[in-house]
Amino acid sequence: MTASRSGYPFSAVVGADVEAPGGPDPMALALILTSISPEVGGVLVRGEKGTAKSTIVRALAAVLPPVDDHEARLVELPIGATEDRVLGSIDLESALAEGRAEYQPGLLVKAHRGILYVDEVNLLHDHLVDVLLDAAAMGRVTVERDGVSVERDARFVLVGTMNPEEGELRPQLLDRFGLTVEVAAPRDPALRAEVVRRRMAHDADPESFAAAYADAEDALRARIAEARKRVGDVRLSDRALLRIAEVCAAFEVDGLRADIVMARTASAHAAWQGRDDVVLEDVEVAARLALPHRRRRNPFDSPGLDDDLLQDALGEDDLEPDPEPEPDPDPDGPGPGSDSSDSSEEPGRSSDAHPPRCKPPDATGEPDAEAPGAGTTTAAAAPYRTRLLTVRGTGTGTAGRRSRARTETGRRVGAERPTGSGGALHLVETIRAAVPHQHGRGRVAGRLLLRPEDLRVAVREGRESNLVLFCVDASGSMAARKRMEQVKTAVLSLLLDAYQRRDKVGLVTFRGDRADLALPPTSSVDVAAARLEDLPAGGRTPLAEGLLEAAKVLELERIRDPRRRPLLVVVTDGRATAGADAVARSQSVAVWLAGTGVASVVVDCESGAMRMGLARVLADHLDAEHVPVGEVSADALVAAARGRAA
Repeated sequence: MTASRSGYPFSAVVGADVEAPGGPDPMALALILTSISPEVGGVLVRGEKGTAKSTIVRALAAVLPPVDDHEARLVELPIGATEDRVLGSIDLESALAEGRAEYQPGLLVKAHRGILYVDEVNLLHDHLVDVLLDAAAMGRVTVERDGVSVERDARFVLVGTMNPEEGELRPQLLDRFGLTVEVAAPRDPALRAEVVRRRMAHDADPESFAAAYADAEDALRARIAEARKRVGDVRLSDRALLRIAEVCAAFEVDGLRADIVMARTASAHAAWQGRDDVVLEDVEVAARLALPHRRRRNPFDSPGLDDDLLQDALGEDDLEPDPEPEPDPDPDGPGPGSDSSDSSEEPGRSSDAHPPRCKPPDATGEPDAEAPGAGTTTAAAAPYRTRLLTVRGTGTGTAGRRSRARTETGRRVGAERPTGSGGALHLVETIRAAVPHQHGRGRVAGRLLLRPEDLRVAVREGRESNLVLFCVDASGSMAARKRMEQVKTAVLSLLLDAYQRRDKVGLVTFRGDRADLALPPTSSVDVAAARLEDLPAGGRTPLAEGLLEAAKVLELERIRDPRRRPLLVVVTDGRATAGADAVARSQSVAVWLAGTGVASVVVDCESGAMRMGLARVLADHLDAEHVPVGEVSADALVAAARGRAA
């Protein structure tokens, strides 16, 4: 935890007026709205590196209303934090010395009435993301563990930042964040120059730089404080609530969380603008901040909104407050001011006024076959659920969902002496190790006497994430439309599986007379899917070059991340036609690669009645698992197994 901040004024990052000409700064506005109403559920800031994401979040603490005459606390949650550190646990000193189970607060409780900031939240373990999002939504932390049952207030402003190139959050976790914004560096040279000028002025004299923005900071702080007082009294009319529901229905968002978040955000924006009632502008702002990430149905979809659909769903008529009921002097006649046109007017829009948009079907008029070397491109079909491919043995890598490993999470299988700084203390085994030595240490009564050699940490077994490196044959023998579609669909499905299992992925392709690293290993499977989609096919088959390029990538990654075990997935029909002695060279390289101990899988793409079986031979040389492309699907694997049993 740290209470320090950058010292860079909030107003210097976003401008003295958050709502400058050209529209409000989305990131600044989202942060302010969730500060006004923390029940919104926090802000996720997505953007490329070097866009001042961390700077503006740390600067936010200085413009929030003070807590007990002190600046609002900023608590940073490191991505390597354990669950005990986040939630809290028993105080071991009190437990061992005095026999009392006393609760020691975690980071969530310490962030109460302040800001909880998670940089690189996409790299945080999923179960920890769930924990902090639950606390942000409930405003409380409940701990039931180690004989302790406590509840503590944890009402904080949750802010997460991430670089999408390093991997996405899963859609169900994205949905738990109230608001999301996309940030990018300005492309205007004048704006870029001004950013650099301000940064250099701050570094040269931080105090003078901050003093220049003191009035703007004070005004912003006062406005946020006033909006916090006002937000509870803002009226959300039935018409406004119905319009929110219509917008969410138009975008087909799942569940009702989006409706609730939009209602709270619209009320916070109305309070920010000094209004007593929610108007159409407030609903539109709420939609632009609360819906983009909830449109992400598939892991490979990009967040975003269809602006035309949004405008159609919002309509043009503003939202009037609900009228006060008036007594009708003549029960049998029309009420005062009534009009036949008013009685038939609907406050919302027809549900089928704007049918859901869909992409046009792919063109199918192209020829099914192209000459080898032509470089044709074929799209993949919809991905399917794949069989589980794993690395043999037990690893020690980062927690994930693929291969068996000793990890920080998972079932407890034993205890051992600590070998480093990591590991959770195994209290029972520590006491058990210390008990036989109490007489020798001179203990007659009183507290247990412990020594460093008594300490034991839990050994847990779970699953790890791996580096899945795809080595894909894109030669002419793969260029037939149906075969390449089947190959791309299989690889896309395996990419989806890697995304769900939190793996890193890389992509090597080979065709013609060379192999290329199409995608260096990354946690962003979205980029891998895009590279796969654009992959052309044609030309000869340089199989040996593909294997050598894969070996080079794996060796470099072994140096960069030695704990992450690799899984090489070679997708080919096994042919080798590029260069002299192509078959012998590819077999020699395969045997050498197997000798390095790399776990491999060969996805056999050969089809037709007459098969040469070259991919199976390659699998033997690689000491790899052989998987026909038709059995990559988990359902196909089950069907094949049942067929063999019958």
